Amino acid sequence: MDIFQVFKDRRSIRRYKDRPVEADKIMQVLDAARLAPSWKNLQCWRFLVLDDQSRKAAILAAFPEDNPGRKAIAAAPVAIVVCADPADSDVANGIEYYVADAAIAFEHLCLAAHALGLGTCWMGWFDESRLKKALGIPDRIRVVGVTPLGYPDQEPQARPRKALAEIAFYNYWEKMSP
Repeated sequence: MDIFQVFKDRRSIRRYKDRPVEADKIMQVLDAARLAPSWKNLQCWRFLVLDDQSRKAAILAAFPEDNPGRKAIAAAPVAIVVCADPADSDVANGIEYYVADAAIAFEHLCLAAHALGLGTCWMGWFDESRLKKALGIPDRIRVVGVTPLGYPDQEPQARPRKALAEIAFYNYWEKMSP
């Protein structure tokens, strides 16, 4: 699949088919995440793959009842917890780069999943301490996000995006030209 088509077509998926995800596809999406760039190539990301239903069920209490992604995690055959070790990154100009590093890897994972016909949904609305406790994640590790992973059982329409003229500028702030 063409990378630009992947960018255009990827959607947040919250409904999944009752179909297992092949181990080689899970490895492919993890490998795509592993290849992401990072601060000084320190590769601070860590991924916890949950394909055991009882392990997935254990994390649901960390998600608010009204979080629409909660049902997606319960329904999807796999959930991936995207973490980072801040000690394997750095802070510059007040920016904690472990967040950016993990986010880039997370997006690689989501795009690779879509290219393989799988769905994901980046979730960040959860109680990190409850999630870490349920999964035995060490205190020093930060949870950046969670995604269900599986075969989509929906085809959401594209959501509106701002025009480039609103967000991209050339040479001077608020001046757009091709």
